[in-house]
Amino acid sequence: MNFNEIERRGLVMLGCGKMGQAMLEGWLAGGLAPGSVWVLDPHPSDWVRAQGLHVNEGLPDSPAVAIVAVKPQFMAEALPPLQPLGGGATLIVSVAAGTPIAYFESILGAGTRVIRAMPNTPAAVGKGITAIIGNGASGVGDLDMAEGLLSAVGQVVRLAHEDQIDAVTGVSGSGPAYVFYMIDALAAAARAEGLPEEMAMQLAKATVAGAGALAEAAADSPEQLRINVTSPNGTTQAGLEVLMAEETGLMPLMRATVGAATNRSKELKG
Repeated sequence: MNFNEIERRGLVMLGCGKMGQAMLEGWLAGGLAPGSVWVLDPHPSDWVRAQGLHVNEGLPDSPAVAIVAVKPQFMAEALPPLQPLGGGATLIVSVAAGTPIAYFESILGAGTRVIRAMPNTPAAVGKGITAIIGNGASGVGDLDMAEGLLSAVGQVVRLAHEDQIDAVTGVSGSGPAYVFYMIDALAAAARAEGLPEEMAMQLAKATVAGAGALAEAAADSPEQLRINVTSPNGTTQAGLEVLMAEETGLMPLMRATVGAATNRSKELKG
C-alpha cells in the first residue's frame, strides 16, 4: 500500500489492543513511518511505546484516517475526543464489534466518512478476513484505503449493505471459536481411540491447519478436495457417512450454529 497521504496527514488509532497492535505491526512492516501514527489508549503496551509513535499526545489537525479499535462497552466514553475529526475531512474506519455506522454519524456528524469493518481473531497472525461497508458519505476511494490498511492482517471482502454484518459475525467473526472447538473434539476422539494426549492434539491442530491451507491454495473446490481423498468403501468414507448424515450430521448442525450466532448479533443491536 502507498502510505504517502497517510504519512503527510497522519493516522490516528483510538484503542490499540491486540487487534490494533496486529494492524500496526503490519503497517510498520510495510513501510509506514512510525512518526505519522498517533495512538490514544489508556494502557498502551510496551511494544506500542517502543515504536516511536505519538502515544497519548495531541492529535493532528486533519489526519487522513482514524481507526476506531475500542471495545463496544467503552465506545461512549472513548469516541467523543474524535469529534473534531468529524464532518468529512478524516476517514473513520471502525473495527469495533457491534457498533453500527449510525452511531458514529450521531457522534461525529452525518457528513463523516465512515467505513465499518468486521475482522476476526486470526488477524493477530496475519490470517484474518475482514468484511467492510461504507456509509453514504464515503466513496470508492475510501473503501480502497480501508481495504489497503486492513489487508495488513489478512483478506478483505466488501459487503453490499450493513445488515450483512450479522451473517459475517455468525460465520467469520465467531467462526474461529467453532474451529477451535472442532480441534478439541478431534483431539478428544483421537484420545478415545488410544493415542496419547499430546500427540492427539498435535495431529488435530496440524490436520485442521493443513486442510485449511490446502483449501485456500488449491484450484479445486472443498467438495472436490473431499472427493479426492475419499476412497470407495475406505476409512474416510466410513467417517464421512457419520459426518454427512442428513439429519444428524455436520451440515444441519453448522447451519443451526451460524444461524444462532447471526440471530444473536441482530438481537444485540436492539
